[in-house]
Amino acid sequence: MNYETARKFLIDQTITTEENPDALLMRLKQGKPPVPGQITSILLASKVVFSYLENTTSLDRELAYALYQLTIKTQQLFTAGRKVGVDWPPLLKEDLLRIAIASESIFSGNWQNLH
Repeated sequence: MNYETARKFLIDQTITTEENPDALLMRLKQGKPPVPGQITSILLASKVVFSYLENTTSLDRELAYALYQLTIKTQQLFTAGRKVGVDWPPLLKEDLLRIAIASESIFSGNWQNLH
């Protein structure tokens, strides 16, 4: 996966339209779990973006907003779903934390791991 593909993939995960029903934000809004491999693909794309941008001092606004949504909105949707009784997959909370840490790594320029 190259940078442009990874960037587009991350942004597409936040576009919540009926034409993009498998976007992570759309699925979480609907109380559905991620599709198999979706979290892994997001983490891989994040690593590619990190590697490409590691030595830069700025991010484009569209990518920054997507990273924000993948970090904050996913946590909010997870919590809201749990409050109304959505039975999320057992590791989803930890997976969303991994996405947040990957986003933080992109912003900081230092790759971090969950543990």
